[in-house]
This record gives sequence, C-alpha cells and structure tokens, in this order.
Amino acid sequence: MEIVVVGRHTEVAPRFRKHVEDKLSKVTQLAPYAQRVDVEVTHESNPRQASSSERIELTVRDKGPVVRAEASASDRYAALDAATTKLLERLRRSHDRRKAKSARREGRALPAEIEVEVETVADDGSLELAGISDTLPAPTETDVAVETQLGDSPVLVRQKVHTTSPVSVEEAINEMELAGHPFYLFIEAETHQPAVVYHRHGWTYGVIRLDAQAEVTPT
Repeated sequence: MEIVVVGRHTEVAPRFRKHVEDKLSKVTQLAPYAQRVDVEVTHESNPRQASSSERIELTVRDKGPVVRAEASASDRYAALDAATTKLLERLRRSHDRRKAKSARREGRALPAEIEVEVETVADDGSLELAGISDTLPAPTETDVAVETQLGDSPVLVRQKVHTTSPVSVEEAINEMELAGHPFYLFIEAETHQPAVVYHRHGWTYGVIRLDAQAEVTPT
C-alpha cells in the first residue's frame, strides 16, 4: 500500500512522514485491498486559530468507496492521532457492513434494522442564490478543493468535484459513513436523479430526492 504525504502551506519533515507510515500500518488489516492512502497536512498561520492550526486529512483509495477522515489540533502529532482513530473506526464500520450484507444474502437475521425516510422535492428552476453564481467559479479539477471568499464578507466556501456512478440508497449510506459526512449527494441508480441521504439519529436516515427536469440543448 502506497502512502503519499503532501504539505499545504507547510513543510513535512522526514521524521513526521515516518510517523505517518507507522500510524497507518494498521489500515491494511481492515482494508486489505487498499491501494493508496493520501495524507494532506495543512498549517493555519492565523493566530486566532492556534488551537486548530494543524489539520490532517486522510483518504484511503480502494477498489470500493473512498474512505476519508480529518482532524485538527494545535499539535500535528495529536491531529494525526485523532484523524487515524476516526479513519480506523470508519474502516471497521465498513467491515461490519460487509458482514451484515453477507448475512442478508445467507438469510441470517441482523441485530438492527436501518430506517430510511424518503422525501421528494420538485425542481422548477425557481430556487436561486442571488449573486452567488457570479462569485463562485466552478472547480475544474477532480478531487481538488477550491476555496472562494464571497465578496467582502468573511464567508469562505470550499468546493470540490468528485467523480461518481449511480448507486443505491444503501450504497450511498455506506459511502456517507465512510466519508464521515452528515450527508451524501449521489445519483440514484433506480431513477438516475440526484438525491441526498443524511443521518438523522441512531440508525435512522433521511433521503431527499430532487425531481430535476434537465433541459437538453440540441446540437
């Protein structure tokens, strides 16, 4: 498994790179088919953010869904410890889900059921954010974050484009948990329409489907 460490607004010392490799050695135990782990180290120079000046982002790239985790702290080593703990927990949850899926195929009972609440929203093109489109250029590179400040305001918007394929609701829930986000945007395999799955509480999730009517311009 390849481990790629890059620094953003900071230099990464060889000693820390070696520490990263030692910490991430357990990844292959839970994700034996992992091909690469991307480690992004970011330093925030703003003294007002001293308590979270060091941020670590971990991304495990496998044949299946991408698994991500991140954490911030005043110390780089502490941030790595926290991010690694989150990452390993998500990998364990993925392992448990694979076991549960296998149990369903074999007809064995599961200890808990997942409840999903579905909501459909019609898109008539009337929802717009005034002035936003002019100040937020769309990212052009895949999986590269672009941060844009809205005019003179302190609002900072971070955008990223991900490649994806249509998936089921169950697969979207799985990928959301692996990414560590409270929601997940996806294209539903059955309807080929955009949808969002989000975590509500416990083992309860919600799905918002967008009934989008795309206009196709003749060529």
